[in-house]
Amino acid sequence: MSVSEIVLKRLEQHSGTDQVRKDLNIDLFGEKLLDSLASIELVLDLSADFNIDLAAGEVEREEWATPQKIIDYFEARIKQG
Repeated sequence: MSVSEIVLKRLEQHSGTDQVRKDLNIDLFGEKLLDSLASIELVLDLSADFNIDLAAGEVEREEWATPQKIIDYFEARIKQG
């Protein structure tokens, strides 16, 4: 499964909508699709999915403001090794 597919699957799970898949630039927090608790759970799940040690406080809200930004973040982290 691709990075984008894993991220989108988790975003759908935590936001409760497929809108995250339809609009990769949707403002997740502005549209109230994610709140603080959901974003922490998302960080934990994606950290486990990609086997990357990532603390919730390590990620700035702006870095994860849209589905595309989250996809880009993990693609970059995976390339870093």
